[in-house]
Amino acid sequence: MRDYARRLPAGIRTSTTVTSVTRQDGTWSVRAEDGREFTTRAVIAATGDYGTPFVPDVPGRADFGGRALHAADYRSPDTFAGQRVVVVGGGNSAIQIAAELGPLADTTLATRRPIGWTLQRPLGRDLHWWLGHTRLDIAPIRQLLEKVPVSVLDDGHYRTALDQHGVDRRDMFSRFTADGVVWADGTKEEVDAVVLATGYRVTFPFLRDSGGLDANGAPLHRGGLSTAVPGLGFVGMEFQRSFSSKTLRGVGRDAGHVLKQMRTAVAG
Repeated sequence: MRDYARRLPAGIRTSTTVTSVTRQDGTWSVRAEDGREFTTRAVIAATGDYGTPFVPDVPGRADFGGRALHAADYRSPDTFAGQRVVVVGGGNSAIQIAAELGPLADTTLATRRPIGWTLQRPLGRDLHWWLGHTRLDIAPIRQLLEKVPVSVLDDGHYRTALDQHGVDRRDMFSRFTADGVVWADGTKEEVDAVVLATGYRVTFPFLRDSGGLDANGAPLHRGGLSTAVPGLGFVGMEFQRSFSSKTLRGVGRDAGHVLKQMRTAVAG
């Protein structure tokens, strides 16, 4: 990444937190936390989906005396060795964390629906290869994919690991207690830790005064180009233009599209 960055004709400012982006008289003003200010004709928000972990408001969570953490703060299974752990979530992150914890801890997956499995390498090729070469992830088909329930991509490794280490699945617990959880059937159980693999929410706090967000803070855009204010674009959001928009396979394609559209808009 450092070698790639050195080849870019761009001034890269690391360790720079942007606090606000505002527009006046056709020019954007970008202000950083340390007081620096940049002016530009165009701004692209490329912070993606993973900046704000989503923590569901499960009753009793404030009273839980064990360890409750989001998957964003999970680092290693070693600190959970010998413990009773519940992993909340039915996506790839939840499955991968549970598979890691299985050999070291008594682990259960808590989900709101049965886990869906998708073969990662059908006919010997990765699913993303098939989507890319068949163009099935490009609109309008992507709009159908958007509505498909969360499914876990697996080549068989994780499913086998869960079975081998006795990681079971249960319906999501109804509430926390001081020392554990209450399962959907009313059973109380003592639990040492709960890992919340419950995803993230798209947030752009630095754009709150830009005019580019709706009342809920979601970006107003079409294909990554703002429909509310000129000179504003987005890159790296889920389903921005395709099924792969927030992956390495899709983000480059979307960036090219956004840049082309913005150059045309700015030139016009």
